[in-house]
Amino acid sequence: MVGPDYQKPDTKVASKFAGLDKSVAPDSLASKPNEDPIEISRWWREFNDQKLTDLIAVAQRQNLDVAVAIARIRQARAQVMIATGGLYPSVSIGINAQQSRSPLGGVGTGGNGRITESYQAGFDASWEIDVFGGVRRQIESAKAGLEASFENRDDVLVTLAGEIGTNYINLRGAQYQLTISKSNLEAQETTLALTRERFEAGFVAGLDVANAEAQVASTRSSIPVLEGQVRTYIYALGVLLGEEPAVLLAELTPDQAIPKAPDSIPIGLPSELLQRRPDIRRAEANLHAATAQIGAAIANLYPQFSITGSIGLQGGNAGDLGNLANHYWSYGPGANWLVFDGGQTRGNIELQRGATDEALATYKQTVLIALQDTETALVNFTSQQRRRVSLAEAVEANKKAVDYSMELYSNGKTDFLNVLVAQRQLFVSEDALAQSETNVGTSLVALYKALGGGWGLEDGEPGAGPPEFRPVVEPAADGAGSPPVAQ
Repeated sequence: MVGPDYQKPDTKVASKFAGLDKSVAPDSLASKPNEDPIEISRWWREFNDQKLTDLIAVAQRQNLDVAVAIARIRQARAQVMIATGGLYPSVSIGINAQQSRSPLGGVGTGGNGRITESYQAGFDASWEIDVFGGVRRQIESAKAGLEASFENRDDVLVTLAGEIGTNYINLRGAQYQLTISKSNLEAQETTLALTRERFEAGFVAGLDVANAEAQVASTRSSIPVLEGQVRTYIYALGVLLGEEPAVLLAELTPDQAIPKAPDSIPIGLPSELLQRRPDIRRAEANLHAATAQIGAAIANLYPQFSITGSIGLQGGNAGDLGNLANHYWSYGPGANWLVFDGGQTRGNIELQRGATDEALATYKQTVLIALQDTETALVNFTSQQRRRVSLAEAVEANKKAVDYSMELYSNGKTDFLNVLVAQRQLFVSEDALAQSETNVGTSLVALYKALGGGWGLEDGEPGAGPPEFRPVVEPAADGAGSPPVAQ
């Protein structure tokens, strides 16, 4: 076969992720990343939240982006069948019946003329011999395109799982914040009632009542916003499941705790990332397909050789077709060499070389982005955990401050401003802690996604996944031999 043979790009990456440095990920983290081998095709199971698992299982069956990706696999498989057909002879069966009239005695002599009939039935065959491998390069390119379509399906599954995980954790976080807002509102309303009693008894001025009313109104104003966020996340999850937005309202409206991250987070090595992330494998398959197209274009510089033949029966009436004496046949080789086309063939070769260079640059860029995604997600995950520890300490301190200020205020030993400040600080710190809890979960989802996890099908069948987990693909007309896909 003419043209370059595909060579896997030599990609060098660091021996370990920078985010595992002790200064970034100290041992005191509740969920500690490490270099242990990983299996994250179904990372959502690590959260031990059955509702999240059920949502992802349904989405894998019903999501429309997955349906589009599966349709593209079918198209790519058909392209392989089309390309493979070029290796084999083409045979056609033909039956012709013809009636014609010619004037008697020649043109212009008048008369009724002569009517003749002819009948023919037979086979025609042609076979273009792939001497220089142009057809085989087309098949190679089509198979690489089929591989890319599987990787695209896996990438859609990874993105889908990440979107569901992020929206689900954000939903539970918004519900947690809503609970905190309502709890603080209740405490502030109790303080307001106490302040009114003290005002009516003449112990405090009306300014204290006004300040307490303002704080209650401010806290109450945050509740509709959070209720709207809860609805927004539920609607997003409904669409991700391929359903109407409000389909999950009854199921997801009841509060549930934010899913907790596991104690240990194995992330493996950067070199393993190249085989695990579907977008990297898709970029490599596209590079393979583009490389094969160079050979297909170069083959057009050389002669094309073919063998043609035909065999059949012919006669002047339909009955002659039943007589083997009226048979005919012909066969013979042929050659065709395009010697001048105004530079179109060489232009196509340069076009394919340019496309290959573009695919190589895209592959390298995809690798760099994958490394960036992983390092960024790793840093965010560890920093959010450290922030969560500090916020938890702040919440405990603010709770004590509220208790002390209320006790002093009730005994007339401090003014009401200290009570307002303490209650406000408690509300702010509790809300920030809830957001941090949410961010820890969403950062872990982002880390799993950056590592290329999420292509495993929840309903029991394995996804395509990395090459070592993928069954051999031999496209067939009936679909036999194809890897399982979500239906």
